[in-house]
Amino acid sequence: MYSRRCTNSLSSLDLRYNSLTDTGAEHIGILLRETPSLRHLNLMCNDIATKGAEFLTKALLDNETLKQLRINGNKIGNKGGMHFASMLQINATLEELDLGDTDLGTQSLIALATVLTHNSTIKSINLSRPLLYDLQEETTVHMTKMLKVNPSLKELHLGKHEMTDFGVERLCETLLVNSSLRYLDLQCNKITRDGAKHLAELLKKNTAIEILDLASNRIEDDGAVYLSEAIALHNNRLKGLAVVSNNIGAKGLVALAEAMKTNTTLSYIYIWGNKLTDAPCKAFADLLASGRLEENHTDVRPYVVDDHFYVAELFHGLRRNYYWTPSFGKDGDFICNSSLAVMGTS
Repeated sequence: MYSRRCTNSLSSLDLRYNSLTDTGAEHIGILLRETPSLRHLNLMCNDIATKGAEFLTKALLDNETLKQLRINGNKIGNKGGMHFASMLQINATLEELDLGDTDLGTQSLIALATVLTHNSTIKSINLSRPLLYDLQEETTVHMTKMLKVNPSLKELHLGKHEMTDFGVERLCETLLVNSSLRYLDLQCNKITRDGAKHLAELLKKNTAIEILDLASNRIEDDGAVYLSEAIALHNNRLKGLAVVSNNIGAKGLVALAEAMKTNTTLSYIYIWGNKLTDAPCKAFADLLASGRLEENHTDVRPYVVDDHFYVAELFHGLRRNYYWTPSFGKDGDFICNSSLAVMGTS
């Protein structure tokens, strides 16, 4: 039994990192029906599976209050993803849905993309790390079709989608006519310099994109140069850029640093994990010393030894506290999670 006095005032419920199973999800479903005040529900990294996803989505069919649901890290599988796609056909309240690391399959991704062509309330969705077994990028193609007509989606996470330059090209073609998407997360894919070139052409058109996450791809020097050319002369919308671990050398990193001298909008840039030799270390040290780049807005701190420049890593990023809470300080700190600052979310 649930206390009516408690449920009438409950607005946020955080049950991360527990051992909730499908049985627990069934009780959460009951709570959703009996709690008219609940706005935020975090069930990240529990043991909820397909049946639990069914319980939750049934409760959300007629729910008119919940705005944010995080279920990432629960292995609901392809069938669980289908339950969420069916729910989104009816629910007109949910604005943020996190289904990252839930073992979604091709069928459920296509279903979610299809539903989002008609759903106008979802503003943020995380579909990272699905289980895909083909190389045709069918799911990416469906996402591009969705973005062409969806008027409300502001944040899209497609990390670990096995996306290649072909998929990036399709995305960029669509985003030329999309005026709502502000945060595009393409980390941990198979994007090379050609994909970066397509993204640079998109940035030159000064679209709505304010955050671009390309961490853990392989754009290398050429890709970084393409991006820097777009940033330097043609774009005044991009505020956050992550190119962590992209095999970028001195040429590309220096080009990015030089681009920031002429671009006054880009405020957050993350470069750790690349080839940080003396020249790029000095270039970013100069940016920090001049005040153009704030130390809290990047993930490196320069220092000098024997007249040579080096950098140390800082635990800063677009969303470093995605999977865990910090051991000290507040959760959701803007320094470690700058995407929250850019997107205006708390």
